[in-house]
Amino acid sequence: MTGDPSRETELAARALAWTRRAQQLFCDQIEPWEYGIVYRMSRYPSHFDFNIVRVRDDPGMSVEALIGFADVALAGLDHRRIDFDSAQVAEPLRAEFHARGFKSTRLVWMHFEGPRPGGAEIPVKEVAHDAVEQLRGAWHEEDFPGRDDSEYQANAREVRLALGTRSLAVYEGSRPVAFAALDLGEDEIEIGGLYVLPEYRGHGRGTALTKAAITAAGEVEYLWICADDEDRPKQLYARLGFRPVLTTTEFLRLP
Repeated sequence: MTGDPSRETELAARALAWTRRAQQLFCDQIEPWEYGIVYRMSRYPSHFDFNIVRVRDDPGMSVEALIGFADVALAGLDHRRIDFDSAQVAEPLRAEFHARGFKSTRLVWMHFEGPRPGGAEIPVKEVAHDAVEQLRGAWHEEDFPGRDDSEYQANAREVRLALGTRSLAVYEGSRPVAFAALDLGEDEIEIGGLYVLPEYRGHGRGTALTKAAITAAGEVEYLWICADDEDRPKQLYARLGFRPVLTTTEFLRLP
């Protein structure tokens, strides 16, 4: 904590706005509702990051009522996605969402406040977007095993290219085995994806990528990274100078 409540509030609000930046840029249907916003992107109906019900405040609704609202708001889509701006509000609902077939993810958004790192011991280089597309697919398969999400992946690729996302990679011989992405804004950047193939984890590649991404971001005013709040990578990011400022929760049910 910085000890400055106004700074804490500002960072949380900035992080929250950043989490919805892509939806604001790309969605062609943005409809406020009493407790948040419904985002839809008619061009990419299977892209579940752009077709969501956002819950901004505590709606005081049951899980059944929330799913019923999402069924109407996201009618015609195969998936259901409900995002809570506050993990604290979402937490008491997780067990019932799970029982109804939803996967939940608590995400901690972290702001970089440490010293700039020195050079990485493992070589990292910037590469073309498609050079690490197989790694993106491997990551998706790890999260959603056995699914044919080729349409989702193609849609996501178009979005990343439109956003000008930069890619960094670690190679083993001629093969990329780890990558990180830099999602660019005007005065802020997110290290928006960091993945290491399972057989290459635990040997410093994630640390090297994070350091290289911080350096590549330059002297941007706001540098973000997002991690699963219930997994280990957030500890690495904390050691490298990132501090938690916001925790959100996503609920996703796929067909």
